[in-house]
Amino acid sequence: MNSTMAEHTQHYAPGDIDAAIEAALVALGKDNTPLTLADLAGVDQFHSGGMDATRTLAKLAGITAVDRILDVGGGLGGSARLLAQEIGCQVTVVDLTEAYVRVGEKLTERLGLTDKVQFQQGNALDLPFEDGSFDVVWTQHASMNISNKARLYAQIHRVLRSGGRLALHEVIAGSGEPLHFPVPWAHDDGTSFLQSQDVFRETVVKAGHRELAWHDTTEWTMTWFQTLQRAPQNANLAVNGLGLNLLLGPEAGIMARNLALNAQEGRVRVIQALYERI
Repeated sequence: MNSTMAEHTQHYAPGDIDAAIEAALVALGKDNTPLTLADLAGVDQFHSGGMDATRTLAKLAGITAVDRILDVGGGLGGSARLLAQEIGCQVTVVDLTEAYVRVGEKLTERLGLTDKVQFQQGNALDLPFEDGSFDVVWTQHASMNISNKARLYAQIHRVLRSGGRLALHEVIAGSGEPLHFPVPWAHDDGTSFLQSQDVFRETVVKAGHRELAWHDTTEWTMTWFQTLQRAPQNANLAVNGLGLNLLLGPEAGIMARNLALNAQEGRVRVIQALYERI
């Protein structure tokens, strides 16, 4: 089964994230000044590798300014805003968490990108879009709470145009040994659904996608974690007061360190991959 809406909200938005982010911006003196992508990266690049990983995936996917992109599980929209600002493409963010959609819209307005980035609350297993609506479907660390991955990638196949691309940046199972919990997507194995590399790849292909590229980025990701943990305020995985603790609560640092430990011990792998809709 998948995590319930209540479980999902309790995990990803346990408090008033709107107020928490606003307070952090005020503390940084950013309440009445223009924001930048870098200002928000600690909280809105909700995946390992931060902005560097987003840019790497964009290059792998060959994103261009004319692409219509759907970011599935796009959270606060950090990756969508980066793609829109640096490449110029149109991005629609769909996320299950209502608070993320609401706050994401506010942050997007602060960066002057509302003409490029739109948000919609929705379920990835029943995407609220017409068939063939997008050139690229983009997901970063979005599938770990979803047990029915066959339906997920079938829905993605449906909303992609023929020949459209699926760009993935995901955490998958490694050795099969139990994970160290909590991790950023789950407090325990009741809401964590990772597939092994072989099963994951087969699932995506069976949904009607042809694999174009598969890169194991685990080693690079561990180096990124090590660099980040040496930086100021590393407990919150942030380079300023805007960290994942604002979304995940006081255990955010433990969750991030456990993800790094699971990767180091081979319990999980981190991948970036590109598929084409057949």
